[in-house]
Amino acid sequence: MSASLTEAIAVAAAQLVVEDGLEYAAAKRKAARKVAGRGTRSGDLPRNEAVEDQVRAYIATFCADTQPQELRVLRELAARWMERLATHRPHLAGAAWRGTATRRSALMIDLYCDDPKGAEIDLINQGITYDVGGDGDAEAGSVSVLTLGARVAELDELITLHLVLHDLDELRGALKPDARGQSWRGDHSALMRRMHEAQS
Repeated sequence: MSASLTEAIAVAAAQLVVEDGLEYAAAKRKAARKVAGRGTRSGDLPRNEAVEDQVRAYIATFCADTQPQELRVLRELAARWMERLATHRPHLAGAAWRGTATRRSALMIDLYCDDPKGAEIDLINQGITYDVGGDGDAEAGSVSVLTLGARVAELDELITLHLVLHDLDELRGALKPDARGQSWRGDHSALMRRMHEAQS
């Protein structure tokens, strides 16, 4: 696949990420069908970093006046949930961590558990209703995902939270940086630092 076609897919995927709240994998697949047809192989899709570059460009062009506040509100919501689930070593991932979240974005919180069932029991004990699903990401393998909604008055939106359950021994590998040296996720303390830096 040509570099120009790969870039076109990244641009189309970025719009789906911002406007529809799709995760990168789903956005790339949908964009590839739209731009290049059904013959696109997964190996021909743009890297996540390339899509993220286009997401940042799209936000700067179309959402610069609203996105910073939306990101702040979503990170505050994530911080509250990370405090509630502190015993399960929560790490914020996805757009809210990377700084590209908008009101359409779901929050992705990875939980690194001694016993993944413990997270479900914790939610039940707190009276929290959730759905159980899975994530078929080929790179990460199939993992359990607990999905719930949280109403955010400041945005007048019901925000989706995905709590992704991992074994504790996966934590070290999860903290490896991307090709540019940036982290893919961070714990509560790291999130607080990132929020403070954004305000200064």
